Amino acid sequence: MDKKQNIPSVAPGIDDDEELERSASKQEKDKGEFTQVTKLSYDEVDPS
Repeated sequence: MDKKQNIPSVAPGIDDDEELERSASKQEKDKGEFTQVTKLSYDEVDPS
């Protein structure tokens, strides 16, 4: 069975921080032209 994997990606040349933080406009939301973005960050604390 051949399944297409849905791997998240970002287009080359996109400014991740600026583009991914921008909210969709009302027109984009009405047309369904938006993507829900979940941002994870790893906050490592030095135990010493």
